[in-house]
Amino acid sequence: MQFDRLLQQMSFIHEIDKIKYIFRKTRLFNSDRHENDAEHSWHLAMMALVLAEYSNEKVDILKVLKMLLLHDIVEIDAGDVFFFDSLVRQDNAAAEEKAAERIFGLLPEDQALEFIAIWKEFEAAETPEALFARAVDNLEPILQNISNGGGTWKEFNVDYQTVIDKKSIIGKGSEKVWEFTKKLLFKSRENGLLDDKGIG
Repeated sequence: MQFDRLLQQMSFIHEIDKIKYIFRKTRLFNSDRHENDAEHSWHLAMMALVLAEYSNEKVDILKVLKMLLLHDIVEIDAGDVFFFDSLVRQDNAAAEEKAAERIFGLLPEDQALEFIAIWKEFEAAETPEALFARAVDNLEPILQNISNGGGTWKEFNVDYQTVIDKKSIIGKGSEKVWEFTKKLLFKSRENGLLDDKGIG
């Protein structure tokens, strides 16, 4: 019986290797190479460890790390959707739910239920852990775009106000990190990395 459990876990471990082949729109810091989901998840986990003291509320850091390592695994089936493409993001919710059931379902039932619950908690963005995890998830691409002369902002004509509006979720997890981020975005606008288009 224990051997069957191990086989299920190994099947899951084998399957999630595919996340290394899911490439995001953003590029590595100071690089032309697109980041893959595995690199993204690792970087977020490290950022959470470093920045945990700035969370608005005390968080269970192990749960935050689990969220950040698990949250994009569904993209193995559902694919990566560009953050600023809100229409496709809404349509992709059902595909991600189905992917979560299939991929986490490879695990023994107790682990599958735990991982699905953690993934859903991250998606719901209501608990302190989910809000902090989302703050970190939203910060990384900003840092990447700044390091790449505007990155996806320039590539997809994303303006300053759109970034401010959509990234304000950072403040729900960490007001201090959001204040810091707003300064970075303001400076990015001044330096021409973000256009003023859309500002009244």
